[in-house]
Amino acid sequence: MKSLIKDDEIARQFPILKEPIHQNKRLVYLDSAATAQKPLAVIQSMNAFYEHTNANIHRGIHALAEAATEAYEIARAKTAAFIGVSDARQIIFTRNTSESINLIAYTWGREYLKKGDLIVLTEMEHHSNLVPWYMLAEEKELSIEFVHVNDDGTLDMQHYHDLLQRKPKLVSFTHMSNVLGTINTAKEMTRDAHTAGAVVVIDGAQAVPHFSVDLTDLAPDFYAFSGHKMCSPTGIGVLYGKMDLLNAMPPFMGGGDMIKKVTFEGFSTNDVPYKFEAGTPAIAEGIGLGAAVDYLESIGMDAIFAHEKELTQYAFDVLADVKGLQIIGPSAGERGGVVSFTLEGIHPHDVAQILDSEGIAVRAGHHCAMPLHQRFNIPATTRASLYLYNTKADLDALRLGLDKVIDIFA
Repeated sequence: MKSLIKDDEIARQFPILKEPIHQNKRLVYLDSAATAQKPLAVIQSMNAFYEHTNANIHRGIHALAEAATEAYEIARAKTAAFIGVSDARQIIFTRNTSESINLIAYTWGREYLKKGDLIVLTEMEHHSNLVPWYMLAEEKELSIEFVHVNDDGTLDMQHYHDLLQRKPKLVSFTHMSNVLGTINTAKEMTRDAHTAGAVVVIDGAQAVPHFSVDLTDLAPDFYAFSGHKMCSPTGIGVLYGKMDLLNAMPPFMGGGDMIKKVTFEGFSTNDVPYKFEAGTPAIAEGIGLGAAVDYLESIGMDAIFAHEKELTQYAFDVLADVKGLQIIGPSAGERGGVVSFTLEGIHPHDVAQILDSEGIAVRAGHHCAMPLHQRFNIPATTRASLYLYNTKADLDALRLGLDKVIDIFA
């Protein structure tokens, strides 16, 4: 599919991309896998909330409180529809993907996993989908195994099915790798894990912002993602869960709004999703998430994905003859818009610093995926990550910047 997004047409809708940087250089933002920039429509939605309807939600009966509550719950419904969920009660608002996965570990995991149970993860996971399970495994004496990653950055599916033969209680994996760009076969992996009797958790932080995700079709038990990677504000994340599991889970935190009744003898919990949303939430951020959903849908997720695929192929083409550069992960046609690479003899931090002097923002390091870098026997990579507002001119600038890097270290 050819991109329907015109160069610069989208970028003009993002105020920060108009800001000069480092002696009036044009900002070339290639770090959207870390966080995406925000379009004016999202910024305006939050300003409008603070200017016209700022109040706490779910508790007040005055006009502002009712307007704020309505806007917040409309955002929840928009988010549910965006990922193919018909019942908005299955959408729990958290701070980010990390909190969503921790919520699962601390509630479902603590309640239903027992000593000796097996958790299956993969070698390409972000720390957010590793550390909560490490912590739980230490507490509950659980076992963890990792699906191997092939040299081409894809999962070793034979190894995955071998591990499923051991009847894990939980399988958790990333929908798309934040380092390799690998898009995993989430539907098939979920189906096979369910056949083996496992509960399935999917980290969708790098998927939902970039291509259409239909949870009715994928059918995981839990699915987590972050708003800030999909043009919405920081501080708002999403956890989807199947209703029977959510109802059976204990609350995550105690406080206001997550209760029905509190007495001197104890308390009773509120209904889902409020059972898991203690205290005053990120109201403006939730409304901003709803605006981001509207914005992405106005462009079309298929168009966004096609645009990123076109740019990814272009990135491979313009970087092909850079001396000493090696891209890790699948071929351009088999990945999302993430290009992580090494440059022979030059540390990624040096690469990123010199590129920054040219106005080019990339990420350098292990990208919160240290075990994956260990798997490839490299300490770090430089990562250029793409989104709907990027253009071929951005990648031309990256290429020229890398030429300067090489010249400096020659």
